[in-house]
Amino acid sequence: MPSTGQIVLLVSPRGKRYLRRLEPGDDLHTNDGVLAASDVEAAQYGDVLRTHLGKPFRLLKPTLADLVKGVKRKTQILYPKDIGYVLMKLGVGAGSRVVECGSGSGSMTVALAHSVGSGGRVYSYEQRQEFADLCRENLERYGLAGQVENFVRDIADGFEDHQADALFLDVRTPWEYLEQAEAVLSPGSPVAFLLPTVSQVEQLLAALEKAPFDDLEVVEVLVRRWKAVPDRLRPEDRMVAHTGFLTFARHQNPVDMADMGATLGTRQRKQEAARQERLAAAEDGDEND
Repeated sequence: MPSTGQIVLLVSPRGKRYLRRLEPGDDLHTNDGVLAASDVEAAQYGDVLRTHLGKPFRLLKPTLADLVKGVKRKTQILYPKDIGYVLMKLGVGAGSRVVECGSGSGSMTVALAHSVGSGGRVYSYEQRQEFADLCRENLERYGLAGQVENFVRDIADGFEDHQADALFLDVRTPWEYLEQAEAVLSPGSPVAFLLPTVSQVEQLLAALEKAPFDDLEVVEVLVRRWKAVPDRLRPEDRMVAHTGFLTFARHQNPVDMADMGATLGTRQRKQEAARQERLAAAEDGDEND
C-alpha cells in the first residue's frame, strides 16, 4: 500500500502514465475525470481505481525506468536503453561512489542515485546553474537527493578529490578533460562517455590512446519493440534507434598487444602498427610545439 510522500504511477484507460507524489487532498485531474487522492491512499498497488466519471485507472509502483522518463526536463535526457548498459558497464551498485558530469535535467543522476542506495554517493557536476537546480528538483521529487552532492563548476578546473569507483562524462568535448578524469578515478576504475556523432567518438578514441586508459569499447544501443499480440506478433512500426554512441574505458596503463604473449593475426598487426604510428606522430607534434 502506498503511503504519503511516495511517488506512485497511475495509468489511464488509454495508457497515459502519471507520476504523482501522494499527498492528502492532491487529487489527479485528467480528461478522464478526477481521481481522488483519498482513493489512492486506500488502495493497494495493482488495484483499479475509478474517476468521478467512472473511468478505470491502474495504480502501480513506478520502476526506475518510469522515474527516468518522468523527470521534468529542459534538456535532452538519457533513456533507459542507454542508462541500463552504462550502469552495468560501470559496475554501479549499492555503496558505489560515482562521479558524473553534465547532469542536465538529471535523468542519469536519478538512475545513479537509485542504484548506489543510501550507502553510496553520487557527485554530480553541471556548469549551468539552471540545469543543476532542475536536477536537484527532480532528485528531491523522487526522494533521492540525500545520495547526491551537486556541484556547479566547469570541470576544466578539476573535480573534488572523490576517489571515485566510476565516472560518467556527458560533455561535448570529453577528450579535453581526460587529465581531470584520471585524477578523480581510483586506479582500474571504469569511465563512460556519451557522444552523438562519429567524428566526436574518433577524437575521443585518439585522445584515449595517448592517456592512461585502456580496455576501450564503443557501442550503440538500439531497441525494437514488437506488438505483443499472440496471433499478430510482429515488430512495431517505429523503434528507438540512435540516441548516442557510448564509449567505455578503464583508468589503467595500456599494454602493447605484442607484449601479451599471443600471436597476432594480420588484422591485429595492422591495427597495432597504425596505433604506434599515431602515437609517434602525436609525440612528434608535441615536441615541435
